[in-house]
Amino acid sequence: MSDTAHTFTGSIDSAATPARVRDYVDLLKPRVMSLVVFTGLVGVLIAPTHIHPFTAALAVLAIALGSGAAGAINMWYERDLDALMARTRNRPLPAGRVAPDDALGLGVLLSIFSVLLMAVATNLVAAALLTAAILFYVFVYTIWLKRRTPQNIVIGGAAGAFPPVIGWAAATGDVSAVGAALFLLIFLWTPPHFWALALYRSEDYRRAGVPMLPVVAGPRETKRQMLLYTLILTPVALAPTLLGAVGWIYGAVALTLSVAFIGHAAAVWRTADDETAFGPARRMFRFSLLYLAVLFAALPIDRLLERIIVG
Repeated sequence: MSDTAHTFTGSIDSAATPARVRDYVDLLKPRVMSLVVFTGLVGVLIAPTHIHPFTAALAVLAIALGSGAAGAINMWYERDLDALMARTRNRPLPAGRVAPDDALGLGVLLSIFSVLLMAVATNLVAAALLTAAILFYVFVYTIWLKRRTPQNIVIGGAAGAFPPVIGWAAATGDVSAVGAALFLLIFLWTPPHFWALALYRSEDYRRAGVPMLPVVAGPRETKRQMLLYTLILTPVALAPTLLGAVGWIYGAVALTLSVAFIGHAAAVWRTADDETAFGPARRMFRFSLLYLAVLFAALPIDRLLERIIVG
């Protein structure tokens, strides 16, 4: 860690600006949590077994709290990096609005509570998967990978891929091929999604010393891998239909969106390896959020329409 980072860390640790409720909410990374909650809920909704709505709500709450807990610990550990990056320097810890010990304590307590809630409300399989997701995000991605390898997002993406599998397991008590397909869908979506962001935020990551792929391998290699991942992602996006979990309404949506995602990656690939790539990369990043949200929304909608047509 650089001397600059230590200077930032020392100043933010000793700051006395009072915290607000909003600051503690921000520690939980609510925007990330919203996607986690949504994909976890979809896992519950498309599971082939019935689950009581109240139990489903508790399962989704446990997933949300587990995600927030991991986010708080991540912010506690990365407060020195966050202070160096324009995108993150106003977060509660680098801005001095929340004490580091408070953030860590909140994260640990929520981690324990979320796992216990999942175990009591649903089953031990879902609780074990939630535990694995929290531990993976904290120890494998945050502590081990992020500062050491440009593959941080590739491997670390597994943490964000757990929620639909947890939701499925909360309803069924097991993990099936469909659950694994949903895991792979998010796992393979994560690298092109984050690398698009990293392309136009590369100076931030370079300043903080985070070895994101554009910083280590350069924009050309990053764009090549982004295109490759979108190509591999297409058959995985179609897997729920091919496995018979949903019909071809979802399949048509998945195919259309995947072709569009490939088109965005190709547009980024065709740009020069300088700031002219920033516009297409921004558009690809925004589309990637839409891509995953619409795909997961299409899963329960397909199931609902099938029941209406058949029933």
